[in-house]
Amino acid sequence: MTHFIKATITLYILLAITSWSAAAQDSTATFTVAGVCGMCKARIEKAADGSGLTSAHWDVRTQQLTLTHSASYSVEAAKQRILAAGHDADGRTAVQEAYEKLPACCQYHDEKNVHKTSGQDGHDDHTVTGVVMQENNRGQLSPIANANVHWLENTSVNARSDESGVFRIAHEATYKQLVISYAGLQPDTIAVTAPHEVVVVTAKDNVLAEVTVSARRRSNYIAALSPTRLEVLTGQELFKAACCDLSESFETNASVDVVNSDAVTGSKQIQMLGLSGNYTQLTVENLPGPRGLATPLGLNSISGTWIESIQIGKGIGSVVNGFENIAGQINVELKKPGTSEKLFFNAYGNNMGRTDVNLNLSHNFNERWSGSLLLHDNFMYNKSMNFSNNGFRDSPVGNLFSGVGRWKYEDGKGFIVQFGVKFLSDDRTGGEIDFNPATDKLTQNRYGLAFDIERYEAFAKIGYVFPQHTQRSIGLQLSGTSYNQSSYFGQRTYDAEQRNAYANLIYQDIIGTVVHKYRTGLSMQYDRYDERYMADRFARNEVVPGAFFEYTYSPSDKFDAVAGIRGDYNNLYGWFATPRLHLRYQPVAGTTFRISGGRGQRTANVFAENTAALASARTVRIAANTMENAYGLKPEVAWNTGISFDQSFRMFHREASFSTEFFRNDFTNQVVVDYENPRELAFYNLDGRSYSNSLQTEFRFMPLPHFEARMAYRFFDVKTTYGDELLQKPLVARHRGFLNLAYNTHSGGWHFDYTLNITGQKRLPSTSANPAGYQLPDYSKAYMTMNAQISKTMGKVRPFDLYIGGENLTNFFQRNPVLAADQPFSEFFDTSLLWGPLTGRVFYAGVRFSIN
Repeated sequence: MTHFIKATITLYILLAITSWSAAAQDSTATFTVAGVCGMCKARIEKAADGSGLTSAHWDVRTQQLTLTHSASYSVEAAKQRILAAGHDADGRTAVQEAYEKLPACCQYHDEKNVHKTSGQDGHDDHTVTGVVMQENNRGQLSPIANANVHWLENTSVNARSDESGVFRIAHEATYKQLVISYAGLQPDTIAVTAPHEVVVVTAKDNVLAEVTVSARRRSNYIAALSPTRLEVLTGQELFKAACCDLSESFETNASVDVVNSDAVTGSKQIQMLGLSGNYTQLTVENLPGPRGLATPLGLNSISGTWIESIQIGKGIGSVVNGFENIAGQINVELKKPGTSEKLFFNAYGNNMGRTDVNLNLSHNFNERWSGSLLLHDNFMYNKSMNFSNNGFRDSPVGNLFSGVGRWKYEDGKGFIVQFGVKFLSDDRTGGEIDFNPATDKLTQNRYGLAFDIERYEAFAKIGYVFPQHTQRSIGLQLSGTSYNQSSYFGQRTYDAEQRNAYANLIYQDIIGTVVHKYRTGLSMQYDRYDERYMADRFARNEVVPGAFFEYTYSPSDKFDAVAGIRGDYNNLYGWFATPRLHLRYQPVAGTTFRISGGRGQRTANVFAENTAALASARTVRIAANTMENAYGLKPEVAWNTGISFDQSFRMFHREASFSTEFFRNDFTNQVVVDYENPRELAFYNLDGRSYSNSLQTEFRFMPLPHFEARMAYRFFDVKTTYGDELLQKPLVARHRGFLNLAYNTHSGGWHFDYTLNITGQKRLPSTSANPAGYQLPDYSKAYMTMNAQISKTMGKVRPFDLYIGGENLTNFFQRNPVLAADQPFSEFFDTSLLWGPLTGRVFYAGVRFSIN
């Protein structure tokens, strides 16, 4: 036994010495390179080749290139060759001329790329998609049009490649061998084992031969290599529902809830991790989105048809994007000039009288300039929509119009400028069905409300990538907004103005190698508020200059550590620091752990963020000794920590994944919104504990070809100290369930989508001091809602989509959304106790049309 142990130890020592010796001779470098297919892989690995290179491997799924090389090999020179070949590498932008010369199927920035759309638009197991290319003696590729494609098992099922070399051919389970031929070329027969993947065929030396396949991309996925747990909703995911505006873009998503703020104003808010949307940072292309006074109605201002993708980051975010993020960040990417459709039109209407019309236009003026115009118009003039029959309109009537004009300039030498303007006009009236502003405004004839909002914004993003050091760049983000609101609620008036200016200067580079990266910069945020509520005026100027530094350590594609710190000075509250940390570890392919933690701070806007304070009879009380700073209240400060686990695997020979996550928020100070006294709405600084615990598990799989299922469960434990008692936060369900089913069939271009939401009981604020007829139980009912949509793609030359759908098909709605609706000017009138759907079953129809 002793000899065996010695021999074993000796063997381990020899292996260690051998490994150390090999490591001393060869080094490994790993970095990201953009691409979409096997041809990209061959091109990237060929460009990386050089003296001293032992091996090169690029993974299409992870986008990671791994190089094993000796000391004589130059990694930097390899990156330059890859950039010159047309592929973005290590955060640097490829040479534009080289990228434009890539075959259409290799142009990875194109959202219409065949590799990206395969498996999304119904081209799944019932259709095989492929590309046929010609390779010349210099290795350059060009598409082959009119190549013939048929199944060996059934020659009557055939297709031809189009001018881009792309073909799509119907597939059945018994079809296994695909024959591709072209005049003058020797044909090839390909074994098709994964119908949902793209077949790539090239012709060289008069012979057609298969190259490789590329994996399909889901319409909703977790960014595998992101240090933060980032969920991405693509444009295809948004097509699963009507998504007329941003507030309706999360209907097929388990992470974000969008609820009505009250029963009469139509304002909506995001809920994430059991907290209101005030604690979630909303950005548009990493510039500030609707914030401050624009928060309650801001979700309605961004049209769903403008959106290219939505990125949902839970927990604490990057210090580069500011200090206000507490529960998470939602970043909306709009469609870009030059890469979006030349024309996109959408028209929507429902049986309740709502109409939405959207028009997107995009144009490339020349090689350097491009521009786009995005328009959204919403009409609602049905005054009698009242599911609960309480005499109040379920939705205000009127018109909302918004638009974006944007332009982009790129000189091809590293300098990029994007700039544009946005406009919003929202003019709506609500209240009792018979309310007439001409005779009833600010009287007790009938209860009514109205708001007239105008918001203007100008923005710019200026960037420069250093030609000789493309990992080095500098960027400047700028925006300025003007917000004006004139409104009344019954006999109460509320007028408000906000002026905002924002600047963020970002410089990024590496330290020695790409293992060590950093971003640093300066920021400035300026807000001027002027609010007039009844006879009271609340005005303040808030200026917050700051600086930040973020370091990223990425020794391999298995591990990332991102540590950031920022320091800011608020002219109202003084200096404060914001530390944040993110860790990602992938022990084996498909298994990912993430840990995050950090601090967030924000200033509450108590009136704009709580419209129930305006539209109810409750007396507003701000418990502060002075009205200095922001309403005399302290800033809100919280620490967020989170851990998540993601596991991908195959089930039924198809992709599947399981994830679980836990996040906790601990407030060191919070502006408490206290509804516990039915006669008043009180705002005061936290004196005690306030926290939220959020647990979510999600399972995704494909039980059948082209049939995807997602199911999730969420548990929220959210408590705050009200007065001297720690209570569950009202109007937040502890338990939630979610199910989404999506089925596509290519033969007729049909898309079927179904979503089920189960919402558990919610604690209701006490109404025991009210007369018996105006009292509510301690808890609401649990309920279910179902949404479904069917869409059909029609036409070949100019295809368009027709879609029909239904929302809240269970027809469950709150029967008494307005308390004391029969006495709207009494002290018992309350619109703030909305715990369930405001409207019942609604049906809609629409059409989408685009020209690429």
